[in-house]
Amino acid sequence: MKKITSFILILLLLSCASKENETPRVEFSEVEKTSSGLTEAELYDRILGMMVGAAIGDAMGAPTEMWNRASIQLEYGFVDGLDSMIRESSPEGIWKPNLPAGGTTDDTRWKNLGVEYLLTQSEESLDAKEFAAHVLKKYEESLDELKTTEGTSIEPYENALMKANWLSEWAKVSEPFVSGNIIAYSDSLSKFYGGEMVCAGLLYAPALGVYFPGNPEKAYQEAYKLAIYDLGYARDLTGLVAGLTAAGMAPGADKESILATLRLDPQGYFQSRLVGRSSHKLLKEALGIVQEAKKLDSLPSKWNPNHPGLTYAYIELDRRQQDMPFHAGEIYLQCLTALLFSDFDFMGTLTFLSNYGRDNDTTASLAGGILGAWYGFNKLPMKEREKVLQVTKEELGIDLESQASKLTQHLISEGKK
Repeated sequence: MKKITSFILILLLLSCASKENETPRVEFSEVEKTSSGLTEAELYDRILGMMVGAAIGDAMGAPTEMWNRASIQLEYGFVDGLDSMIRESSPEGIWKPNLPAGGTTDDTRWKNLGVEYLLTQSEESLDAKEFAAHVLKKYEESLDELKTTEGTSIEPYENALMKANWLSEWAKVSEPFVSGNIIAYSDSLSKFYGGEMVCAGLLYAPALGVYFPGNPEKAYQEAYKLAIYDLGYARDLTGLVAGLTAAGMAPGADKESILATLRLDPQGYFQSRLVGRSSHKLLKEALGIVQEAKKLDSLPSKWNPNHPGLTYAYIELDRRQQDMPFHAGEIYLQCLTALLFSDFDFMGTLTFLSNYGRDNDTTASLAGGILGAWYGFNKLPMKEREKVLQVTKEELGIDLESQASKLTQHLISEGKK
């Protein structure tokens, strides 16, 4: 009898210890409304929707990141869901080789980093210098991990070095920005990833957008301030994506109201002499591609690689490719084209982008974040959302539910949202 009692006691102690290690889940009110017009529960649902929607897109594109369409079809067929990642690890890619379906890359890490930064902010106006300091701190933490790695095994050193390399380019820009050295900041920014107009701000823009639910112009302005790693009109694109995300969170938002965000121009890009606004030209190109594509055939009820409209859209996007697949303008154009072609359908948009190739984990993550904030977590496909939540937490140590809960509590406690 004593043995049975002791065994039960041990089980109870283990259960309590397990619960102590779990992140507590907060029940948000389904009645109490925030200043955005959303209830507390709806706000949480939209924030979690952004994070998980982005992660689903990331996970769908990650197995074939940077591949061309022929290679994707040869090895994976037509991608319409999650698949395992039989590929090597890399600083910007997956951090564990051969991840199961639902694994994610730096695209999800950047959304998470953006949320971490937002949790440090207590004012309505975001602080770009504090954002740079946050990025620099994360880089320094990865260096500390590398320095304290012990033993003679190669793998732990390689893993620690990979994590440090993820933010090394960003740290070169962050350090002079934080210290206020304008000349050094300008010089380092001009050499950021070779001085190319990469999609830096687009990686975290959806996370900034959910901080201003239903207020796309404010989201644009604050994201633009934090686009300190962007070159040229990439800053405008970062602001617009944050605005799109915020617009989708407004009560009663629809496709038309979300797209209307793209006419916002707080920084006066339309006034640029001789050039005009490049982001608006990209929107017109996306609209033109989709208009012609839909003349060939209606939106497919079952997606397949031989759909005439899809083939036409892909060929037109091919014609507009930049020198590198992670060019901000190329990413933005592909994302808009997919949203419009798929009529804002969640899985349709991600399917379009995953099968197109190029930087497809980034494009699908970007679109998934925008749509996830509009749909909300509860309307995302159950199979995909549950798998991504599980793998991202168990394999990569990012608890998306906990982060969304913390940000929701933060916004409510600040009384601003």
